[in-house]
Amino acid sequence: MPAPEIIYTNAKVITMAESFDEACNGLTDTAEAFATLDGRVTGVGSNQEVLATGGPRTRIVDLKGATVLPGFIDAHSHFPGSGLQGIRWTDLSAPPNGLVRNIASLVEEMGRWAGHSDGWVLGRGYDQTLLTETRHPTRWELDGVSPDRPVWVWHASGHMGVGNSRSLEVAGITANSANPTGGYIDKDPVSGQPTGLLQEAAARLIEREIPPPSGSERDLAAAHAMREYLGVGVTTSIIAGGDLPALEDLRRWRRAGTLAMRVIMMQWSNPTVTELTGDLEGEGDDWLSLGAHGESVHDGSLQGYTGYLSQPYFKVAADSGYDPSWRGFPIESRETLTERVSDLARLGLRSAIHANGDAAIDDLLFAYAAAADGSQACFRWRIEHAQTVRDDQLDRFNDLHISPSFFVSHVYYWGDQHRDTFLGLERARRISPLKSAIERGIRFSIHLDSPVVPMNPLHAVWCAVNRLTRSGQVLGPEERVTPHLALRAVTIDAAWQNLIDDTRGSIEPGKLADFVILAENPLTIDPLGIKDIEVLEVRIAGEPVHCINGTNEPGKAGRTDDVHN
Repeated sequence: MPAPEIIYTNAKVITMAESFDEACNGLTDTAEAFATLDGRVTGVGSNQEVLATGGPRTRIVDLKGATVLPGFIDAHSHFPGSGLQGIRWTDLSAPPNGLVRNIASLVEEMGRWAGHSDGWVLGRGYDQTLLTETRHPTRWELDGVSPDRPVWVWHASGHMGVGNSRSLEVAGITANSANPTGGYIDKDPVSGQPTGLLQEAAARLIEREIPPPSGSERDLAAAHAMREYLGVGVTTSIIAGGDLPALEDLRRWRRAGTLAMRVIMMQWSNPTVTELTGDLEGEGDDWLSLGAHGESVHDGSLQGYTGYLSQPYFKVAADSGYDPSWRGFPIESRETLTERVSDLARLGLRSAIHANGDAAIDDLLFAYAAAADGSQACFRWRIEHAQTVRDDQLDRFNDLHISPSFFVSHVYYWGDQHRDTFLGLERARRISPLKSAIERGIRFSIHLDSPVVPMNPLHAVWCAVNRLTRSGQVLGPEERVTPHLALRAVTIDAAWQNLIDDTRGSIEPGKLADFVILAENPLTIDPLGIKDIEVLEVRIAGEPVHCINGTNEPGKAGRTDDVHN
C-alpha cells in the first residue's frame, strides 16, 4: 500500500467506528492517530502504529491533543435557504438569535429593509410566542411598512406567515375566500376580513406570487450558506426538499468548483426528479447525489397550532379562532397519504415525511405499514421532527424500518412554550424522546432545520445532552442522552439513516477523509460547554475547507513536520 500523504498524531480521535449496540452499552472507539491519502482514510490507531505506515514524503501533523471527529452530517436543513438572509429577506428572529422583541420592532425592521430592497418586502423568523404581545402581527400593522408594496413575513417555523393588504390583494384573498385543503385563512371574528395570517397551504397562495431569487442571488446565497455550514463543521448536508431546477443549481456549482461541501438533495416535487429523469436515490457521486422523497409535509407546527395531535392543545387563546378541542389538522387524508407513499415505493423511492403531532405520526405508521406490505420492499423510512411521538408508536419503529430525524433543538427554542401553552408539562417533557428511542434500539439523527434555527450541530448535541429551555429550565431530564450518543446522531447514525455509512460518518480505513478538529473534547468537557466548543479546522476529502485562523492551509490546527523513515 502506498505511504499516506498526511499522518495526524497526538490527537483524541473519536472514530465512531463502534457498533450501535456497543455505543448503547457505553463503548467509545478512540485512537491517537490517523492517516490520509487521495481523500480517504488509510489507517487509524496509536501514534506508533500509524507512524510506521509513513514514507519519506509523508507529512506529520501534530495536533497537540486536539479532538478529531468525523465531519458532521446535517441530516435535515434547507440549504441554501439561510444564505438568503440579507439578500432576499431580513431576519425577524427574537433574542438570542435576533433583535425583534415586539410588533413595533418587527415593523421597524421591515421598514428599514424596505429601504434596501425593491418589489416585495420580505422578512423571516418572527415567533408570536416570543413577541411581547404574544400574537401574530396583522395585515394592518404591516401596512405601516408599505401600503403600496406587497409585504410578507414568514413565521420562524416556515409553516405560516402574515401579509399586508397589498399582498392579499395580489393573491386574490378576500373575506369570501374559502380555506384551501390543508390550509387556514385567519379572519377577524367581527368584520370577517382576513387578518393577514395564512397557515400551511393557505400560505402558498402568497408564496406562489413572490418572484423566485435570481441566479446571481442563488449563487450568492449558496456561498454565504456554505461558509456558515463549513464554519460549524458540516461536511455533508441533506437538503430537505428540492426540485429539478434546484438540482441543476447544485450541479452547476459542482461543475464550477464552488460546491465546497457534500450534498444529498431530497426530492419533494410532483412529479419527482426520479419521474422526470429516471435517476433513483443515490444517483450521483460522493459530492452530490439524490436522496429520498421529502421533506413532504403531513402536518404543521405545534407553535402555530397546526401540528396534528391526538389530544387537544393544552391552552388555546380565546381570540385565536380555535375552540378548546382544537387538535390541529393533517395536510391530506390518511388515504391520500398512504396512496402517495405506496406509489413512491413502487418507483423505488423511500419517503421522508414531516410529522410533528402524534396523530400525524399515527397516519405515517399506517401508510408505511401499507407500503411495506406484501410485494412492497421495506425501506429505511424517515419521519421528520417526530416531536410528540408516543412510546407505543416508538415500539413499532424497528419492525417498520423507521428511522426518525429529531428536531431536538425545539427543547431549547420552544420548550418553555410547549410546556406552558401548547402541550402542557407531561407531553412537553417527552418532545424529542431520544432516550426512549435508544432504549428501543432505534437509530436516529438530530437536526436543526436551518434556516428555522441557526446551523450548529454542536448546539443540537448540547440540546440532546442537557435539554435546557431558553429560560434555563430542564425539560424532560429522563430523555437526556450521553454526549457520545448525541454525537453519533450527527455522524455515523445520520450516515446510516441516509444510506451513506459505507463512505462517511466515522473515521475508518477506506472511508472519505471528512473530519473536524475541535478545541475541546465534547466527551469530557462540562456538558454545558458543548455548544461553545470551537471548530478549529474542517477537512473534506483531506483538503482544508475551514480553518479558525481564516486560511485553508493544511496543518494550521497543529505543527507540521517531516517523517524520517
